[in-house]
Amino acid sequence: MIVYAQESYNIVGAAFEVYNKMGHGFLEAVYQECLELEFKKRGIPYEREKDIKIYYDGHELKQSYRADFVCYDKIIVELKAVSALNDAHHAQIYNYLHATNMKLGILLNFGCSDSLEKDRIVL
Repeated sequence: MIVYAQESYNIVGAAFEVYNKMGHGFLEAVYQECLELEFKKRGIPYEREKDIKIYYDGHELKQSYRADFVCYDKIIVELKAVSALNDAHHAQIYNYLHATNMKLGILLNFGCSDSLEKDRIVL
């Protein structure tokens, strides 16, 4: 069973629409603004730059994590605009999932010239 299959499909579809219209080469903030507009247009519930509490050993930390988007109140969506995703990008979202007890993160990279790069990270 795929975790949050329909929600993931909706998010990635919106991201592909942004990539198809904008291409690669812009800063991450540009894609973030475009994706927000696309989420609104498609009725995808989201919070942009949401502060998320982080826990360690049952204790809430003073530090928080600011997600690019949290969609459907349960999916972390992180945007990048780099030539290629690397292990550090994947580790970052995996750690955020682990620290927040969310189950799914979607990593979107708008920086590739070939196509939108997307990865689903499931905890």
